[in-house]
Amino acid sequence: MINRRPVRVRLLATAVVGLLCLGATGCGGDGDEEAADKAVAGTQLCGGDAVSAQASEALKVIMGSSRFGTTGEESAVAQAATDLIAAYPPPTGGRDDVCRIYTADDTADFAIRVTWRLDDGNSTGAPAPDFTELKMGKRTLAAANRASILFACRSDRFPNSGNEVLVAIGAERWGMPTEPEGDVEALKDAYATVAHSFSLAMAKELRCENNGGLPARPVLDPA
Repeated sequence: MINRRPVRVRLLATAVVGLLCLGATGCGGDGDEEAADKAVAGTQLCGGDAVSAQASEALKVIMGSSRFGTTGEESAVAQAATDLIAAYPPPTGGRDDVCRIYTADDTADFAIRVTWRLDDGNSTGAPAPDFTELKMGKRTLAAANRASILFACRSDRFPNSGNEVLVAIGAERWGMPTEPEGDVEALKDAYATVAHSFSLAMAKELRCENNGGLPARPVLDPA
């Protein structure tokens, strides 16, 4: 479903700016260029190292757009890794944001929320029926509106570098709770691809041995 309200708001704002420019100088094309600069490709999101080319294509499958709104400097894997290390050793009860992704023109009525948490190793129960388990990391679950990857990390960035730290990265639809629209299997693959891209970026940022056991490219085969 496409939200038309932002389009109407932008048209009104454009009309107001046009009236103001009638009696002023300096209202040339620079403003349009600045607005265009706020739309970026998927590979430029969330610090620039988090979204692979494959994940960028997956975002297009999920959100129906290949152009996205820029994300702030704090919305990056590097910052999330710093926060994760600061939270160690207790497992985090909730999830903390890595990044939130919106379309540049607000045509989607939802965002993609990417999160991290430290896991206690007890996430082994039977998954919900809408999940498919995939062959990545310790455990990967994918559904038509979310996916999560659990991987083990040993790194000198943690105080007790010999210990195995369990990190969970999630990517999920964030917005109005509606049923996913489209090919369910394609959406599962897309969410899993986005979660893999952020998980691999996090493993590299944390300097995990062997990248936390994650493959270089997403594996979408059922476990």
